[in-house]
Amino acid sequence: MNSKSKLWTNPTSTSTSCSSSSSSISSENDDSPFCSQRIPIVVSAFFNSHRSLAVLSGHVGSVSCLALCGEFILSASQGKDIIVWQQPDLRVFAKFGQGEGSVKALATVGNKVFTAHQDSRIRVWKVSRSSENVFKLVDSLPTTKDYLGKFMKQSNYVQTRRHHKRLWIEHADSISCLTVYNGLIYSGSWDKTLKVWKLSDLKCLESIKAHDDAINGLVACKGVVYSASADGKIKAWGRKEGKGEHCLKGVLEGHKDVSFNAIVVSEDGKWVYGGGSDGFVMGWEGSGGSESWKLVSETKAHEMAVLCMCLMGEFLCSGSADKSIGIWRREAFGKLCKVGVINGHEGPVKCLQASSSSRIGGGFLLYSGSLDKSVRVWWVPRYNDAEVEDNRSTQFGTENKFVLA
Repeated sequence: MNSKSKLWTNPTSTSTSCSSSSSSISSENDDSPFCSQRIPIVVSAFFNSHRSLAVLSGHVGSVSCLALCGEFILSASQGKDIIVWQQPDLRVFAKFGQGEGSVKALATVGNKVFTAHQDSRIRVWKVSRSSENVFKLVDSLPTTKDYLGKFMKQSNYVQTRRHHKRLWIEHADSISCLTVYNGLIYSGSWDKTLKVWKLSDLKCLESIKAHDDAINGLVACKGVVYSASADGKIKAWGRKEGKGEHCLKGVLEGHKDVSFNAIVVSEDGKWVYGGGSDGFVMGWEGSGGSESWKLVSETKAHEMAVLCMCLMGEFLCSGSADKSIGIWRREAFGKLCKVGVINGHEGPVKCLQASSSSRIGGGFLLYSGSLDKSVRVWWVPRYNDAEVEDNRSTQFGTENKFVLA
């Protein structure tokens, strides 16, 4: 890594304070090793373009999800393994989770890590540096207690497919996304349901028949939970009077016969963006408490499907099946202006996370996971208006000075 300066950053400053499908960070438990620390991050002194800081290899399968947890980066793969990377040197700190089914999603809160798996289970890991086994499996959802309390009653069973029944607290297919918000865990599945779990005792509270096809993404913000689905819809869910069961608040529709693969929401809850299988990123403006959303932008972001997105303030990052990462800035009325593109992965970009520090040259760190089995770390500048205008005028072709080969 070439560098001419050493700067400090707090890696717990993450892409948004709203809860996303990949991570939700809390300091509610002092026992958590994911505490905020000031650690050195070495970056290039040249602040006018993207910089590749590291390529992290070690997964046996495609990288499927990422989570930022204080000084750690957690990456999980289709090969069933979860690797914990410690900053700033990005060395392997620990590995866990092997043999428990392909990992589809990660979420963290306090001293717990939640992993969602292809075998339709959610596993709960307790994190403590006081024991030799730093990441210890302590439970799975649904819990044995929850299961035993319901399995005798026939009314607790639902038809999942022909000649097959399951308890309503069980997912019937791969769990594709997780988010933790306001004391609740939300899980979305290819079985088309959204389930709600209580964080304190891990009891399943609700199972919602949310969509007509697989749920691919979840995010929560300002009392609203958004689910993105292969049925081409994003649905907004809220609790009645802030508590009790969830009900449908609104439906955000995309292009016909196009799957939504990813969703992000701005920190203030005003802007909602969905990434589609046609390469478009669509944006909606919320109108406060009136429970209505207006389509304000349709951006052809990639030549192939948008697979993941993350937000860093006014910047939106999109990862695609075309192996590239687009960098966009939100402008007036929610429109997106392209300010750069990052190339480097040798496979589709499956997951993104971002963290910020005002002391890294005004930029932010971007973490990307790919089907090429690698995690890459990038430094992204915060572009000024002149650079944005220059990018707009060049139409972001290969001549763009911000393209990284």
